[in-house]
Amino acid sequence: MNVEDLDIGDVVYAAKTITDDGSMPDGTEGEILAEAGTRGVITLIGHVEEEPNRSVFLVRFEDKDMNLGNPIGCWVDDLAVEPKFVN
Repeated sequence: MNVEDLDIGDVVYAAKTITDDGSMPDGTEGEILAEAGTRGVITLIGHVEEEPNRSVFLVRFEDKDMNLGNPIGCWVDDLAVEPKFVN
């Protein structure tokens, strides 16, 4: 199964460490948002207006206490269907 086959409510994992690129409201550029291997759930799937064939996944990743964090916009290559610990 590929990330592109997933739907809202499906579990995904951070394929690599995801950091704030400066686009997170009230965030700090460079801040770690999800470590590689962190489990999350897809809450919305959309597309980039300028690139309608490129999917964006809104994902809420778990913190150390297994609480879901704020939604994070992720590209397909940021996500995996099974836990991977690759940076």
